[in-house]
Amino acid sequence: MSAGLAGGCACGAVRYRLASAPYDAGWCHCETCRRWSGAPAIAFATVPLSDFHVEAGAESLGRFETKLGGERTFCARCGSTLTMHVPHQPDEIDVALGSLDQPDRVSPGFHIFFADKVAWFDPGDDLPRHAKLRPDTRGLPEGKTEL
Repeated sequence: MSAGLAGGCACGAVRYRLASAPYDAGWCHCETCRRWSGAPAIAFATVPLSDFHVEAGAESLGRFETKLGGERTFCARCGSTLTMHVPHQPDEIDVALGSLDQPDRVSPGFHIFFADKVAWFDPGDDLPRHAKLRPDTRGLPEGKTEL
């Protein structure tokens, strides 16, 4: 994984650049991520908030707040899933790996909210699976796995 990755939405209205290498790439199976992405799970990776730069289309960014207080962004023109910003990690932002121009450069390393997985979805990997959040999730008290 390296800095300089870029991405955007399906219609091209929104373009962004990452100024640092993403970390903590994983799969999320929670209901919010499933509904937001329209998929059985979403792959994401994290960067410092200050290293996420919208280079075009800021006016096309749609936002919604989740029931737990996190904010999701998407392209208001085409609906593409873009970012997640959660309250327990205020200085970081998660980027939907599918929105990267080169998604193969970042590989997920774990699953979270695996207890909420859709029954018919088989991830087909041997990555660590966590029923809820990982016990070492940044911003949460040690061992806490729920928001």
